[in-house]
Amino acid sequence: MSILESLRTAFTGLNTNKLRALLTMLGIIIGVGSVVALLSVGQGVQTTVAGSIQAIGSNLIIVSPERPEGSIRPAYLTSADAEALADPFNAPALVSVAPVVQNSLRITHGEEAKFSTVTGTNADYAQVRNLSLVLGGFLTQADLESQARVTVLGWSLYGDLFAEDDYPIGQSVSIDGVPFEVVGILKEQGGFGQEDRSAFVPITTAQARFFTQRTLSGQRPLSILYASVIDETQVDAAVDQMTSLLRDRHGLETGDPDDFDITTQQMILEIAGQITGVLTIFLGAIAGISLLVGGIGIMNIMLVSVTERTREVGIRKAVGATRRDILVQFLLEAIVLSITGGVLGILFGMAVSAFVTNLSEDLVTQITPQVVLLAVGVSSAVGLIFGTYPALRAANLHPIDALRYE
Repeated sequence: MSILESLRTAFTGLNTNKLRALLTMLGIIIGVGSVVALLSVGQGVQTTVAGSIQAIGSNLIIVSPERPEGSIRPAYLTSADAEALADPFNAPALVSVAPVVQNSLRITHGEEAKFSTVTGTNADYAQVRNLSLVLGGFLTQADLESQARVTVLGWSLYGDLFAEDDYPIGQSVSIDGVPFEVVGILKEQGGFGQEDRSAFVPITTAQARFFTQRTLSGQRPLSILYASVIDETQVDAAVDQMTSLLRDRHGLETGDPDDFDITTQQMILEIAGQITGVLTIFLGAIAGISLLVGGIGIMNIMLVSVTERTREVGIRKAVGATRRDILVQFLLEAIVLSITGGVLGILFGMAVSAFVTNLSEDLVTQITPQVVLLAVGVSSAVGLIFGTYPALRAANLHPIDALRYE
């Protein structure tokens, strides 16, 4: 018997019990739909996280103080360190350096008050962190030199302090009781950063009025330091230059551990990629349980079908059907069930994925061709694996015993 004839016979057998075939496919539909939907969500999370990390800066390097384990010596980054790194003779691979001091302070405007992050920094911060403004401008070098009482507000903080129709530029806000003139409003950044909820002031003003601490040597400590590299090919060179300069400035001898930590944007992306990759695999594994249940359903129904059609198998064998013909017929029935369910499951998964995207403002699910091919391949494999035993059982029936079956 040809494959086409076996396929026609398989469709005829399934068409005899439409409702039973549909209910059997339901397990595969739900399983494949779950795989497609959950993997698309996982891929969307991975893309969203990567986009948020890339949005925090261009070829960004983050330097933070870190006291070595077991050391009693305090670890600091200072304004003098930032000035040294900003010198192109010391670190030629860097294009901009932005020192930062920050803490949570009370900010008020009229009757509105909010505890929010106040960030003291320089004029390069906007460039280093890829920030753009919707109103006004960012801090300038003149603001730093004169210790001006000016501030740039993040989008969410602006919304908390000002009415919707209230033009903020030139107005005054109070930061920890000190009046500051609003000179700019940042565009909404979104993602994982805190810029939307921050107020930015000149670092010289912040150190003089809010963050007056000094190190034992009398220098101004920093909370963190951001630097931007000329291009991504220079990241490793920049890290080496920064490490060498900071170790020299901090008086570290050969073999002494660093008292600072340097993190590149690529490192963050790799770590985030590993985490979201594990999450995607975990989601796929959960969905795979549904496919397993669907496969068991196919095996169960095919065994029932073999039992119900025992006399049919006996008649077909009596008129010349071979063991291979019976095996292929029942195996094709199982594969047709799983592939049809797989196709419907893909459509169901796409619908669920689109629904999730519509529910979330930040998450955009992604259905890749690889996910679709995986779903089709897995559903076909389910039909083949779970249909093999019932097909073998039908093929091994003895014609005389089958004809006697009631």
